[in-house]
Amino acid sequence: MFARVADRRKPNTIDDIGFASASHQTVNLVEFTYRKGAEIYGENEPAEHIYQVKRGAVRTYKMLSDGRRQIGAFHLMGDIFGLNNGERHRFTAEAVVKTTVRLIERKSLQTVAEADAVVARNLFSMLTSNLEHAEDHMLLPGRKTSVERVAAFLSEMDRRAGANTMSLPMSRRDIADYLGLTLETVSRALSRLHWAGVLTLSSVKKPI
Repeated sequence: MFARVADRRKPNTIDDIGFASASHQTVNLVEFTYRKGAEIYGENEPAEHIYQVKRGAVRTYKMLSDGRRQIGAFHLMGDIFGLNNGERHRFTAEAVVKTTVRLIERKSLQTVAEADAVVARNLFSMLTSNLEHAEDHMLLPGRKTSVERVAAFLSEMDRRAGANTMSLPMSRRDIADYLGLTLETVSRALSRLHWAGVLTLSSVKKPI
């Protein structure tokens, strides 16, 4: 399911995971590599760690009562995930591709935040950003057509990738489950955007 690639139980500063710090306090980090499709943590499991994507990509999702999968977010290189208000995870997290993640004990990070106002502000800012993303995601299905939803998703990924060419790690099925669309609808939307000259794809069929 996963392989430990580095046991970093030695002093690492909080800056190593992207939290600016006034005192550069030390924390213990552990790294694991997960194969494609492997579960990193499950829904309702104890939320004992905070995670950061070092390489690869992660999806977080819920299984609905009717058997459908609703993806809540994609986490790319450098992103931190697994932040919860409660004591248990509300979503399941899986590796989209072969992925390496860093783990830091939640209690350890909380202890640092209590002593370091800069880290505390970082955490608050991150939680606020996650909330804004969740609100935007919730409004997306009701406000946009399928083509507009797919275009908005690609715009988000392009902004986060910061490169001229995007190489999306997620499948079209993943995109469909993220946007609340069918696989066929996503494929048609991508084709329409391609033939409209909005984006270039490696291979597409002309939309009907």
